[in-house]
Amino acid sequence: MAPLVRQNNLIYSYNLDPNTRYNRFLNIKRLSLRQRSRLWRIMRVVLIFWVLLFVAKFEAYAAPIYVIHQPDGTTRFTTKPPPSGVKAKVFTASKGRFSFYSGSSRGYGFRTGRLQREKYKDVITSLSRQKGVPEDLIRAVIHAESAFNPRAVSPKGAMGLMQLMPTTAKLLGVKDAFHPEQNIHGGVSYLSMLLKKFRGNVSLSLAAYNAGPEAVNKYGGIPPYRETRDYVQRVLALRSAYGK
Repeated sequence: MAPLVRQNNLIYSYNLDPNTRYNRFLNIKRLSLRQRSRLWRIMRVVLIFWVLLFVAKFEAYAAPIYVIHQPDGTTRFTTKPPPSGVKAKVFTASKGRFSFYSGSSRGYGFRTGRLQREKYKDVITSLSRQKGVPEDLIRAVIHAESAFNPRAVSPKGAMGLMQLMPTTAKLLGVKDAFHPEQNIHGGVSYLSMLLKKFRGNVSLSLAAYNAGPEAVNKYGGIPPYRETRDYVQRVLALRSAYGK
């Protein structure tokens, strides 16, 4: 039985046997040279594993996004280099938008504003199935971006329901960013591409939608920009509301 020791009117039980396996393991000074060598090898393997895991994850996030306009008129996004002979453009949005129509505290009251569950229902449902993006997430982004105003324009020039920048709209094949169906199609396509790039991580995808994929790559997560962090929280709150 372990001896009892009284200290400050409290009784503690100590195992004072230095030869137990547990105490020998914790007290590295008591380890033999062979045991120390084995311990350091294990620690080194664990460290290398985590470093490689981090590097692999970062490289996957940092991979360029290729935009391919296909013969049938559709646009495809991929992080894999296209085959020889296939024309593709590299999507860049390093500067992001840093502004969205209803994003400031002076904008649309997203916590008290009415939820729009029926507007553009057919196109949202159809694109949700085609692109694999949940309906509640699509509605949350539209709500946060434009409050469902198809004519919305941000101070930075983002346009329409999902606030597409002119260069982004062009790459997405959107000819009229103020046309509701075209805008939603482009925005959902972009969001779908980001979700694939960031392996289904919704928060990182939303951060990239707001600040640009390069900003997320640079910081290895949600950038430390107040607007972007507020934006992510805003959309997640709205998604929760639309999901009920």
